[in-house]
Amino acid sequence: MDLHGYNTLILSDLHLGAETSHAREATRVLKENRFQRLILLGDIFADLNFARLTKDHWKFLGYIRKLSNPKRNIEVVWVEGNHDHGLTNIMSHLVGVRVYQHYAWQYGGLRHIAIHGHQFDGFQVSNVRLSTLGTSLYLQLQKLDFKSKPIVRLIDRLNTRWLRMSSKVSAGALHYARQHEASRIFCGHTHQAVHIEEDGIHYYNSGGWVDSRLTYLTVDEQGVRIHEYTERADDRNSSQERSEADSESADFADEAGLLEGVEYESVGR
Repeated sequence: MDLHGYNTLILSDLHLGAETSHAREATRVLKENRFQRLILLGDIFADLNFARLTKDHWKFLGYIRKLSNPKRNIEVVWVEGNHDHGLTNIMSHLVGVRVYQHYAWQYGGLRHIAIHGHQFDGFQVSNVRLSTLGTSLYLQLQKLDFKSKPIVRLIDRLNTRWLRMSSKVSAGALHYARQHEASRIFCGHTHQAVHIEEDGIHYYNSGGWVDSRLTYLTVDEQGVRIHEYTERADDRNSSQERSEADSESADFADEAGLLEGVEYESVGR
């Protein structure tokens, strides 16, 4: 595959720690593309229990840490999501990147904003404890589900539709962009990749990496594009790890001052 150069690559909702997380595929996307800026648009973790992280999950974090090396001259930005909440004080040490609630930049004469999108989800904002409990039950259900996780994937889709999450987030994001004089606004949270234009303002959702449709966004001189990852034969064997991968993830956890198999408490509220 030819390497493509982008100003910005955006992906969100990887949910590391969840058994439905496609961390190996996401790492492959990052390795196969060239970009000046990487925005991790929230919910990169499912929760703060690092005991749930697999070798592929640690490898993804290790690669983010490599990208953040100043010698690579790549700006790596982490925008906090509702599942990432509390990571602000440890993420800089873990992978060497800054964490934002809201990130803005100029490109091509246009103002761009990246914000996870849960801020526009009224149910999530009003029911933080209930949402946290739901996340815990959801992760436990993944352990009991079949290999391809049909039940949890169905719940994820039904939850999005029942709460009208996608339309709520897009409407809130467009209003937010208008208030902040932005031409483009990027969100995650809904797990549904979409583009909506309203009165000259463009809303893009980067989708997610826990369902059958794996998507990410790129920004360059040609505009913004939604990309869909195409499954490959070796993706189906992601649970079979090489000893090299085991060593790499263990070395990364040790170097970062973290222990694989340890649950860290949330920092902040």
